Parts: sequence; C-alpha cells; structure tokens
Amino acid sequence: MPSASAPFDTRGPGADASGAGARGSLALLYRRDLAAYPATGRRMSYLAIVVVTTVVLYYMLYIQYAVATSIITHFDMTYRYFVWVSVIGNAVGAFASLVAGLADRWGRANLVVYGLLVAALLVFFGLPNAGDKTTYLVLFAVVSFIEGIVLVATPALIRDFSPQLGRATAMGYWTMGPVIGSLVVTSVTSSTLSTATWQDELRYSGAAGLVVFVVTLFALRELSPGLRDQIMVSLRDRALVEARAKGLDTEAVRRGEWRQMLRLDILGSAFAIAVFLLLYYAAVGNFVVYFSTTFGYSEQRTNGLANWYWAANALALIVAGLLSDRLLVRKPFMIVGGIGAIVATAVFASLATHLTTGYYTFAWLFVAIGVFSGVAYAPWMASFTETVERRNPAATAAGLAVWGWTVRIVVAVSAAFIPVLVTSVTPLVEHGAEVAVAQKQAAPALAIVGAHPQLFAELGKYTPTTTPPALAAQAVKEVGPADLAVVQKAQPQLKVLKEYGPKVQKAAKDGPGEWRTWWWICVGGQVLFLPFVFVMAGRWSPKKAREDTQAHQDAVDRELAALAGSEA
Repeated sequence: MPSASAPFDTRGPGADASGAGARGSLALLYRRDLAAYPATGRRMSYLAIVVVTTVVLYYMLYIQYAVATSIITHFDMTYRYFVWVSVIGNAVGAFASLVAGLADRWGRANLVVYGLLVAALLVFFGLPNAGDKTTYLVLFAVVSFIEGIVLVATPALIRDFSPQLGRATAMGYWTMGPVIGSLVVTSVTSSTLSTATWQDELRYSGAAGLVVFVVTLFALRELSPGLRDQIMVSLRDRALVEARAKGLDTEAVRRGEWRQMLRLDILGSAFAIAVFLLLYYAAVGNFVVYFSTTFGYSEQRTNGLANWYWAANALALIVAGLLSDRLLVRKPFMIVGGIGAIVATAVFASLATHLTTGYYTFAWLFVAIGVFSGVAYAPWMASFTETVERRNPAATAAGLAVWGWTVRIVVAVSAAFIPVLVTSVTPLVEHGAEVAVAQKQAAPALAIVGAHPQLFAELGKYTPTTTPPALAAQAVKEVGPADLAVVQKAQPQLKVLKEYGPKVQKAAKDGPGEWRTWWWICVGGQVLFLPFVFVMAGRWSPKKAREDTQAHQDAVDRELAALAGSEA
C-alpha cells in the first residue's frame, strides 16, 4: 500500500518507463559524448556532417560579399561603412574564437549544432529584413560571432575523429568548408542573380543552414573528454586510447593549456597562415568590388570568374591531403605550395594595371593560385593540430582558438586597411555607376557644351533667373533655343558630373595602381609564411616519418601487451 503521505500515482502502468524514455530521447539532443571510439563507417559520417556544416556556415557568411554592391545601394551605405561591417564582424568573430576555446569543457558538438541554428535564423529572417544599415551591421556581427565559435569547434571535431596518419586528408575536407562555401556562393549567385534580389540570395543560404541543422541535431556526436584528450597516431591505437581513457584525469591534463599555447610554434604558425591567406580574404570580400570598378565586370560575371579559383582550390586541398598522408610528411607540401602561390600571385599583381587583360587569363591565374594554396593549406592544418598535440593533446580547442583569433584579427585589420590604401574604391563604388549613367544621359548636352565652352562657362556663373539679358541673347544666337533646351533639361545629370565626375575620373586612373600595391602586399604575406614552416611539428623526409611511425607502433604494441598481462 502507498503511505498516507504519498499521493496515489494516477499515470497508469509503464508511465515511469515512458517518461524516462522521453527524457532519454531529449538527452540525445544535448548529451553527445561517445564512450568508445566509433567504427570507421560512423566516424566517416561524423566527419562528413562536420564538413557539410562548415560549407553551409561559410555559404551564409560569405553571401553578403557576393551581393555587396546591391546591399550598399539598398541601405545607401558608403563603401567605407560596408567595409566596417566586415571589420566589426571579423573582430567579433576573433573574440568568439577565444570563447570557443572553452569547447574542451563545454563540448564541441553542441556549439556547432546550436550555433548553426542561430546563424541560419539570422540569415534567413534577420538580415534580409533589416530596417536600416545599423541593424544590418549588428545582425551581421552576431552571425560573425557564431562563425568565430564554429571556426574553432569544427576543426577540433575533425581532429578528434581523424588519427594523425589520416589527418591531412580529413583537414583537406574540412578546409573545403570555406572554399566550397565560396564556390556555392559564386555558383548560386552567378546562376540566379539575374532573377533574384540580394534578399533572396541570403534566404537561399539561410534555408540551406536550417536543413543542415536538422541533420546535425539528430546525428552529430563527439568523443568523450578521456578519448579526445590523447594523441591517436593511427586506428591501431584505438584499444590503447580507450584503455587509457578510463583512468585519465582530464582536468589535470588541461591545466596550463592556454599558457602552453602561447609559444612560437603555435602563435607564429597561426600568424603565418593568416597572412598567407590575405589574397583569399580579398577574393571573398573584394573581388566583386575590384573587378567591377577596375574592369567593369558585373557581380554575376565576377562570381563566375571566382568559380575557377574556388574549384581549383577545393580539388587541390583533397589531393594534397591524400598525398601528404600517404608520404607521412607535411612540410615539403607547405613549401612547394607556398612558393607556387607566391609566383602565381606575383603575376596576378603585375597584371593589375593592364586593363586589356582577358577574362581567361585571370581564370587560369586563379586556377594556379587556388591549386598552390590548397597544396600548402591542407597539410598546414594537419601539421598545426599535430604541433598543438606536441604541446598538449588535451588543449586542442585552446590551440585552435589561438589560430582562429589570429586569423580573424588579421582579416579585420586587412579589411580596414584596404580603403586606406586603395582610396579610389570609395568614389568608384559610391558614385561610379551614378556618373556613368549621367554621362550617358547627358551625352547630347555635353556635345553642345563642348562646342561652346566659354559661353557655357559664363552661363554657369548665373541661375536661369539672374542671367544678364545680353548674355542670354548671345546664347540664343550662338547655340539656338532647341540646343539650349537640351542643355537645360540635362542640368541634373550635368550637376552630378560636375560634383563627382572629376573624383570618379581620378579614381578610375589611380585605382589599378592602388590595387596592384595591395596584391603585392598579399605576395609579401605569402613570403612570410615560408620561414614558420620550419618551427612546426613533422618530418621533412618520408623515410624518417615511416621510421617514426613504426617506432610508435612498436611502443603501442608493448603497452597493450603490458596491459593484457596485468589484467591476466
């Protein structure tokens, strides 16, 4: 019998079990730890989910740059204001990366899953419906905050599910996230911008984010702290890693993790890759502006041109990752890719002032830059995580947070610096199209004014009501009433040409040279990348690397044998 103080349970038989089952189902949406290292099929599915999540997140982030001129026009922004939208977004993202360094304690998967949801909702509902440019800036900063967190959490998950002997391939796929995201942006916009608005383009990306969120919500998992806080060289280490995890004090191994990451091999390498990617940042944020103001390309044509870069880069990332894992070395790939990127980017910079350069010349240059950048970057990502592991495998998220913060700060500084160096961009973006339209509409009036320059210079000193009668009569006699009417009708256009024409003309003349200077700075960043390769983890010789791998495997076999003996 129930006690007098206990109420009768009126829920019926099996209610406790069903309630516990419901709570257990809900727990799967936030308790994502795996107690054992997953089998190959499940591991590959988790890696694929992380890569797809990264792709769609960068699609949502980068879409605004592909429709930059439309957004500037819609909100009546100055170009400098639009630049500061990017600067503030990247600065916010930088500090979000540091917050994500706590992912070792909070768990990586939930940051990715629910961060993706917030970003998708903001891009689908928030940004397209922003009431003014200030609201747009704030909302984009929030999206950038989410990106800064995911920038750290996703490669941390890739590292967890990829032993070192397959790390470059896995990181190559992860690095395809921003690259394929960029390719998706340019592919979609180059196909749809003729019929879609910039708001539609943002909504397309937000809808993709919501679809992928549903997948991650139910399918994405992560390793338990005991498993992920160890170095795993190959899948043959699985039994030993799982055995060690049972007695691993995860709090102890994490102590001092931030201090351990503030070393030359970590900080220097993070800075090196950040400046190496200066051209990549410019491709994402400024190619539309550069090719529209310098070569007269439309948004759609520029995005089509950028497809060559993204496609070549994506393919190179995978091939380089596979070869790096097969040869067991990273550094030779980084050096070859770095030198190749320097040469190709230098050729691109030298063509900045050659306005007759053809579309396909740029396309093949972008293929070369994309290939060599991919050859360097996928092995670099693998080597960086291995460099972090050399310091402390339990500090993976902290090391990647340092990298994410450095990258985002460099992006913010470079975005802020471009309008200072390339001063021609502001008048061309803000008034170039207006001046071009005015020039076309006022062409008949300009011809008339050009035939009588002194007379119209004198008339320009007066308004129609204050023109001296003698001067008015002279104008009628020399020009004729009909032509005077043409000039009078074109006064709004002539005013635009008078106010902005000289600035736009000067900017058009100075712009190519200013951009050339920036492209050479990008080359300088690639040069700075090379010396930091030498401080990172890893061998130069495949033979030495194979010897290290065999020695590691022998040590693992001995430890497993010792564990088996102690259990017996």
